[in-house]
Amino acid sequence: MKKLLLAFAALGTFTGAAQAQSSVTLYGIVDAGYVYANNIGGSKLYEATGGALQADRWGLRGTEDLGGGLKAVFVLENGFSVFTGKLSQGGDEFGRQAYVGLSNHFGTVTVGRQYDSVVDYTGTLEVGAQWATYLGAHPGDLDNMNNTLRANNSIKFTSSNYSGIKFGGLYSLGGVAGQFNRNQIFSGGIGYVQGPLRLDAAYLNVRNPNYSFFGNNSTSSATGSNMTGSTVYSGYASAKTQQVIAAGGAYTFGAATVGATYSNTQFKDLGQTGITGAPDQTTSGSAKFHNAELNFRYQVTPALLLGAAYDYTKGYGVNDAKYHQGILGADYFVSTRTDFYVDAVYQHASGTDSTGHTAVADINGLSPSSTSNQVAAVVGIRHKF
Repeated sequence: MKKLLLAFAALGTFTGAAQAQSSVTLYGIVDAGYVYANNIGGSKLYEATGGALQADRWGLRGTEDLGGGLKAVFVLENGFSVFTGKLSQGGDEFGRQAYVGLSNHFGTVTVGRQYDSVVDYTGTLEVGAQWATYLGAHPGDLDNMNNTLRANNSIKFTSSNYSGIKFGGLYSLGGVAGQFNRNQIFSGGIGYVQGPLRLDAAYLNVRNPNYSFFGNNSTSSATGSNMTGSTVYSGYASAKTQQVIAAGGAYTFGAATVGATYSNTQFKDLGQTGITGAPDQTTSGSAKFHNAELNFRYQVTPALLLGAAYDYTKGYGVNDAKYHQGILGADYFVSTRTDFYVDAVYQHASGTDSTGHTAVADINGLSPSSTSNQVAAVVGIRHKF
């Protein structure tokens, strides 16, 4: 009996040591609000909306110490609607992120479903990822700075911090036999933070974006158009390549922060990818967009933040659509984990959009207006755990 008790005591010691070297954290965000829009196809909209400021999610994040400075890491992150309980990201169980990898003092290598470098580096400089909700993102989130899309089957490297500099890259295998380049995604980025100054730049290249990027969920169409989310780009589903070049910066002085972003997004070689049911596959050439955002936020008190931003999108190449957008917002924290927010967005459109029709206002996350103007407002509460 004495030997048996000693054996159990030794087992308990080893178990405790193993637990001390690894950890798993449950985390999440619950965000519920209500949105108003003055014109959705000619009618007013009053609607409950989940995840306006930050998308509803829960996840598991873990690390295990393997010795010698090497660690195993993983993340499984689920997206859902707080109002219906429905899965987001096309019904994928872990549609936001799902990856595993290794980390040491040089950096981290992970494989799975992950964010591209535009999201990792320049994305958080856009107000849609800060205080302005998804309504304040760039029209249609055409440059993916608001993290609408993910990369499946990807290998990713993220460096450690070297005196304020971080860099990384991602490669997603296309998975098409005999066609190495088809459906592949690659991106890279670099960021610098030193005191009040932050600078970031990123590049993204997506082959056959209608399937590899916009069609990266389990319920996506295998033959038809997946690029139906916005009139800004819905007519470009036949593009062979989507390319994004993005840069941004921010500077904080006292309680105020001024920031700016620029992106150039191109849908290249239109008509090169056959899309069942697409409205127009005869267009050739490339559709291109300049986007520039200037933003400002002020921490009035430790609990109250106010923000304002202006965003301009200009199409060129096969289209000449223009979108002017202004955003105002406020965020009030009642604790470190719970806050209330309110935001308002105005957008004006002109020119010809991707569908070949007169451009109408099309605020991100909403259906298009019937006119060149659209106004939307949202109020909500967010809790982090």
